[in-house]
Amino acid sequence: MTDGQSNLEAQLLALRIDGEGAISQADTLEYLEELRVSYLGKKGQLSAILGSMGKLPAEEKPKIGAIANTVKEALQTSLDNQRKALETAKIQAQLESETLDVTMPGIFRPQGRIHPLNGIIDRALDIFVGMGYTIAQGPEMESDYYNFEALNTPPDHPARDMQDTFYLPDGNMLRTHTSSVQIRYMEAEEPAVRVVAPGRVYRRDTVDATHSAVFHQIELLAIDEGLTFTDLKGTIKVFLQEIFGDLPIRFRASYFPFTEPSAEVDLQWNGRWLEVMGCGMVDPNVLKSVGYDPEMYTGFAAGFGVERFAMVLHQMDDIRRLYSSDLRFLQQF
Repeated sequence: MTDGQSNLEAQLLALRIDGEGAISQADTLEYLEELRVSYLGKKGQLSAILGSMGKLPAEEKPKIGAIANTVKEALQTSLDNQRKALETAKIQAQLESETLDVTMPGIFRPQGRIHPLNGIIDRALDIFVGMGYTIAQGPEMESDYYNFEALNTPPDHPARDMQDTFYLPDGNMLRTHTSSVQIRYMEAEEPAVRVVAPGRVYRRDTVDATHSAVFHQIELLAIDEGLTFTDLKGTIKVFLQEIFGDLPIRFRASYFPFTEPSAEVDLQWNGRWLEVMGCGMVDPNVLKSVGYDPEMYTGFAAGFGVERFAMVLHQMDDIRRLYSSDLRFLQQF
């Protein structure tokens, strides 16, 4: 054995001992990568030692090569083991930092509730949709034509005094009822028609316990061949029984410009008669205004105030409670 061979063997052994010691002390993946490059990289310490093999006799090179491979494998094994250990420690630290104490009390967030007005609207629409009606919507700002004239209420008609209207500077108005939606729907659709129109309406009422300048209506309309007042009564009876239960109902003669004959619907509630809806057969002039032939088609319409139903069903004493956003009130529902 030559001195050169002995020297290279000693350097390789020292490199292995030094490398394994340094690798075992590495505390980050970044530092471990630096050690890999330092010991096993193309310009690392092992490559530098092997560069001296050219001075050895040919018969000594295989032995030094074998020792170098053993050192390289040992260092690579140490690197892999330390990398796995560091990665495991990193994951464990992350898990510990993200661990939830399931025994701690949760953060209280009050659950939302359906507003009583929305509850009545949803319930009514479910009933009418189940009876074959389609839901229709329309603009809250309307023209005189859709709000009055097409509904058989010309400019000089005294029925306009029944609804004190919010007029706008451009001559339009805030709709006083959702009947305007029915006109727009009939203009766009051919009979037969079965439509229910929910929405917000506006009237210049003095606000008190039972009146509001802004409130909600739901109106229904059915147009077909051969519809009669009996069909109207049957529809209303089924609807009211679904909402209020099997209670006595009566129809009283009344007047609306867009229906003839017209009636008010009363319900016997807590021992007294309570007015809940208006209804009637669609006036032939309304059918003519949308291009329907009144000799072929007949129809009926009905409507009610959502606030009225909510106050009756929930025994409210003041309509203004529905708009107060008072959580103490709303949490009851």
